Amino acid sequence: MFIAVSVAILITMGLALARALTGPTTYDRIAAVNMFGTKTVLLIAVLAFLSGSTDLLDIALVYALINFIGVVAALKLVTQKNFHSSEENRREVE
Repeated sequence: MFIAVSVAILITMGLALARALTGPTTYDRIAAVNMFGTKTVLLIAVLAFLSGSTDLLDIALVYALINFIGVVAALKLVTQKNFHSSEENRREVE
């Protein structure tokens, strides 16, 4: 059963990777990278359950947080073309 789940996760990771490489827009690519990261966390959790190691769950949680922060930073970079807030930009102009 868990082998089938692992294979299904790997297949969806491959599909997400294909979408990230061929996505028509930047937002599609960012969403695919986010989905790839989420599937990676799921795969690590399944492997942790199979091995009985709770340390892998900690690694999965850290990876989920890094994935979230990375996606938010990438979206901010795409939408605003920089990492500065609009208030900081106003101060630089004045």
